[in-house]
Amino acid sequence: MNRNIPNDPLGAFCRHTHAELKGSGRGPLAGLRLGVKDLYDIAGHKTGFGSPDWLATHEAAQRTAPVVQQLLEAGADMVGKTHTDELAYSLNGENMHYGTPINVNAPGRIPGGSSSGSAAAVAGGLCDFAIGTDTGGSVRAPASFCGIYGIRPTHGRVSLEGACPLAASFDTCGWFARDSALLERVGRVLLGAAPPARPGRLLLAVDAFALAGDDITRALRPAVDRVAALLGKSEPVTVSAEGLPQWFQVFRLLQGAEVWAQHGAWVTRVQPTLGPGVKERIQWASTIAATDVAQAQQKREDIARRMDALLADDAVLVLPTVPGIAPLRNSPPAELDGFRSRAMGLLCIAGLARLPQVNLPLGALDGCPLGLSLIARRGGDEMLLKLATAIA
Repeated sequence: MNRNIPNDPLGAFCRHTHAELKGSGRGPLAGLRLGVKDLYDIAGHKTGFGSPDWLATHEAAQRTAPVVQQLLEAGADMVGKTHTDELAYSLNGENMHYGTPINVNAPGRIPGGSSSGSAAAVAGGLCDFAIGTDTGGSVRAPASFCGIYGIRPTHGRVSLEGACPLAASFDTCGWFARDSALLERVGRVLLGAAPPARPGRLLLAVDAFALAGDDITRALRPAVDRVAALLGKSEPVTVSAEGLPQWFQVFRLLQGAEVWAQHGAWVTRVQPTLGPGVKERIQWASTIAATDVAQAQQKREDIARRMDALLADDAVLVLPTVPGIAPLRNSPPAELDGFRSRAMGLLCIAGLARLPQVNLPLGALDGCPLGLSLIARRGGDEMLLKLATAIA
């Protein structure tokens, strides 16, 4: 196996699970270089899932994940597997075993995770596009931090067969690109050829902007104006009557319960060495009571109905992707946890309601990228991708 990844000054690609595959050479993605997050199976190779202990306790994959095969058949060449946080259970991109990919657009700051390598590789031009996964924000947050386009599709629209799960009712296959036209082109391959709907009203998520704070709101105002120039004046709405932090608690509990149900037996048996943040979240997930899960599931469905009503008639919701620029590398854990909690108040909306969301790299603060997001109804993915291109 070739362990010398060519042209990787950013530490974005895995050396321990390196794999390259030639595409068909023909199709809409012909000649493009693809990075694949190291939780998608590649036939004949082990899947690392960000953990040396996972790597050591799992056999090589028997077949390549269908989504990767689909992209290869559309002409793309896979140039390598990209780093992920351990078990994909982080927003930071700092893996204590394999290091932190460099964020070329915010030097000295984290790339975001868990799709850290995919975002860093695309931002740095090491590949043309890359796939990741987004459960709680693992495409959207690094896209914002790295200043690139990224989409979390409608839950269930893109196959996750042959991918290591984190929390199945939230997991999605998302992708990154440096320009909106390529993001849309990849979408046509993965989503099919459904014609995009015409966007309706533009809704401004006032509680989301309030959660992000005045500095972020000011920094994103020109970007909001660009969207409004296309869709018409925005209508202010309150997304969550209870408060977005309350919605995050619903998300956090359900995600944690699913993580433990999925991986608890392996964690108990193997006792893996886990890094800061991931270790504590796994430990907490093991304590969640079934009665709390049942209550949270009911609240989730209430939230989904609320969002269905809000986004009826193809309305589009605009909000900050995350409440700030990328935190500095090696920030204290308490500082990162505080940022993560605020970020998840924004990121949980689409996850709870199973909605598509696209990050637009239209803002900046202190010389670093800052993303603006659009959320649409379930199945509105093509509309978001077309909007992203039109706005760009």
